[in-house]
Amino acid sequence: MLMTQEPQKKPSPSEPLAFGKTFTDHMLMVEWTGATGWGQPRIQPFQNLALHPACSALHYSLQLFEGMKAFKGTDRRVRLFRPWLNMDRMLRSAQRLCLPTFDKVELLECIRRLVDVEKDWVPEGAGTSLYVRPVLIGNEPSLGVGSVSRALLFVILCPVGSYFPGDALTPVSLLADPTFIRAWMGGVGDYKLGGPTRMPSPRNYGPTVLVQQEAQKRGCEQVLWLYGPDHQLTEVGTMNIFIYWTHDDGELELVTPPLDGIILPGVIRQSLLDLARSWGEFRVVERKITMKELTQALEEGRVREVFGSGTACQVCPVHRILYQGKNIHIPTMENGPKLIQRFQKELRAIQYGASAHEWMLTV
Repeated sequence: MLMTQEPQKKPSPSEPLAFGKTFTDHMLMVEWTGATGWGQPRIQPFQNLALHPACSALHYSLQLFEGMKAFKGTDRRVRLFRPWLNMDRMLRSAQRLCLPTFDKVELLECIRRLVDVEKDWVPEGAGTSLYVRPVLIGNEPSLGVGSVSRALLFVILCPVGSYFPGDALTPVSLLADPTFIRAWMGGVGDYKLGGPTRMPSPRNYGPTVLVQQEAQKRGCEQVLWLYGPDHQLTEVGTMNIFIYWTHDDGELELVTPPLDGIILPGVIRQSLLDLARSWGEFRVVERKITMKELTQALEEGRVREVFGSGTACQVCPVHRILYQGKNIHIPTMENGPKLIQRFQKELRAIQYGASAHEWMLTV
């Protein structure tokens, strides 16, 4: 471990924290080669990377990443939220890209130690956290396309503020245009990859920027990604999507698209499903949802809430969808939104709580 000799000034509690703009003093770095395997992990001062101009991550997008959060509880202890799920997903992504695999337990311990070193950077207050970004890239100094003989794994940390100002829940509007497709069966839609490949993916962020700009031109904040001739709902921007409604069979239910190879297995997605199933108050299902089903349910007054879920916002309400030239109103905010608020309250109690919880890893 090499500690910085020039520590930065930490943001004051009153200072707004823009996502991904402020970084802590240290980072984790581990190199891998095909000949010797993984090298010695090291915590070192935050610094720029030195990459060969032919680096395979730059040319062929052999890169993946994760996103998780550490929270400071009311007892001032720092805890990571369900990091085991992130390790599972990161390993799957590495296998898909033919990047080197790793010991999930050992990597998580390295991350825990890094967060422990930087625990004073974890902000206090509702909605704040320390964002943890592990990255694994192919570092082959060659223009040939193939599996790599060199790779680099690093982890950086960012203190982040609340996604919504104060305790307000700000709803978003969505552009649902079936001409834009982000993933298909047999592609990489269920992996968290960093850049564009020959197969589009919701986690290959690069290709989504243009569509996001198009949504903003049409007066929408985010994109509702549709799939197939029946216009199945898949994801909202970089979030999973949920609908809380009365199904056409008369049952109150919470529904989200299934993990069928297109949908990313989000950690918050899984957490909402687990919470809702533990309550046992309404049906919780994972199945395909089409725009026809949604618009019919809206016409019949059966929809209560529509929302996205993700690490950044936790739960994000939806109040309007622009689809086939028509603005469709979603009555999420008129309904409380009671379920969204309940999810937010339950998640915060777990993440900031003073007592141990099976979902939290103490640093």
